[in-house]
Amino acid sequence: MSARPLFIGGTSSNAGKSWMATAICAWLRSRGVSVAPFKAQNMSNNSYPCTGGGEIGRAQVAQAEACGLEPEPAMNPILLKPSGNSTSQVVVHGRVWKTLSAREYYAHACELRPLVLEAYHELARRFDVIVIEGAGSVSELNLRQHDLVNLGLAAAVRAPWLLVADIERGGVFASVIGTTHLLTADERALFRGFLINKFRGDASLFDSGVQILEERTGARCFGVFPYSGDIHLDAEDSLALDIRPRMPAPPTARLAIVRFPHLSNATDVRLLTWADWLISPVPGQYDFVVLPGSKNTIADLAWLRATGLGEWIAAQHRGGATIIGICGGYQMLGTSISDPTGVESTIREADGLGLLPATTVLTREKRTRVVTAKLADGVRCGAYEIHVGVTTFDGAERMTPFAQLDDGSDEGVRMERVIGTYLHGAFEHADVCAQVFGVTPPAVNVKADHYRQLGAWFEQHQRHFGELGLV
Repeated sequence: MSARPLFIGGTSSNAGKSWMATAICAWLRSRGVSVAPFKAQNMSNNSYPCTGGGEIGRAQVAQAEACGLEPEPAMNPILLKPSGNSTSQVVVHGRVWKTLSAREYYAHACELRPLVLEAYHELARRFDVIVIEGAGSVSELNLRQHDLVNLGLAAAVRAPWLLVADIERGGVFASVIGTTHLLTADERALFRGFLINKFRGDASLFDSGVQILEERTGARCFGVFPYSGDIHLDAEDSLALDIRPRMPAPPTARLAIVRFPHLSNATDVRLLTWADWLISPVPGQYDFVVLPGSKNTIADLAWLRATGLGEWIAAQHRGGATIIGICGGYQMLGTSISDPTGVESTIREADGLGLLPATTVLTREKRTRVVTAKLADGVRCGAYEIHVGVTTFDGAERMTPFAQLDDGSDEGVRMERVIGTYLHGAFEHADVCAQVFGVTPPAVNVKADHYRQLGAWFEQHQRHFGELGLV
């Protein structure tokens, strides 16, 4: 017996599709339903390795966790990782497939569509409900013939669907009514109604708005959902990143984070809530400067130099700051980076920042794995690797590793006021932050608590969901 599907589409990007799909997953799980998430095609440089191998988008990882499941590639069969120059690395079933421009990618739509449906049906055989998330707006008319992820998919699997609109953006009437007026007859037949997201204040004040929308669309409102600032999910991509300092900077741990144009895995620094995010040099001396991950390391290294941040980082180091590089940021700390086969960039070689006696060669083979690490003082943490490239050191026997992995191998490096590591997720552990920065970040609820809160939030504000036959 195949699963019952529910498709969640949006009036635009960042309307709240990922949030709402995660909420529905958490709610269904709380009702005892066997549920799994699915997003045919995601575009994000925030990815995560599955325990069984391969990588998928961070949003589907969160949704899997909300379902109480281990993430797997079938939940996000296509992941596009923008790498600059209008190209993206295309990850299919968790593995790197090709690097393509948008036009080249669209040319492969017919080839990729059966792979998407194969992944969906693989999940549908094992679960009672599949919550399917769309991408961007469902009404991009010029992309209909290439559609792998929106209403073309919903029609292919005969999924009833709901439309999410963000009222905080403004224009909610035009976006909801306009979207419904662009539907084909088949898309309209599967349309069940809409969800209003991020309402602030007294929701009863929008009762007349709901009535107008229901009359104009001929569909139900399935809930007016309030903005929730106390439930936190991992950011899907850098567009959703909150970069405002949310606590005062400790006097001995003044911290700057460089916001690369091709920033990846920004969740690495989610606990560093006192940091200043920089895109250009600023006056003053910091105690720590973090260079996070990058999807195009050589291009972002060139950007550092063009903005003056390269010399600024060197001056910060001379002034006493500890420079910390994570993944791509780690590679930048060496003396050179080469990309002989054009894995990430059209630039084949670049000088690094010269803070570590190391060279990196980018390779076509990508390492994706989940690990457990132990720092020198005994602090243990879970982490993961997603990177291309091999880093080697001159005088490696004199290097102090950043951590030791559970297989006994050394990882990363610590030198005088320089730390480099390939470990994503290490700094998401408060004990690691305390050891490195001398600051224990404010206590945060474990993810499971946030998923339970999210499910309860959805239960409180949903309307008519019983009519969808999911429970």
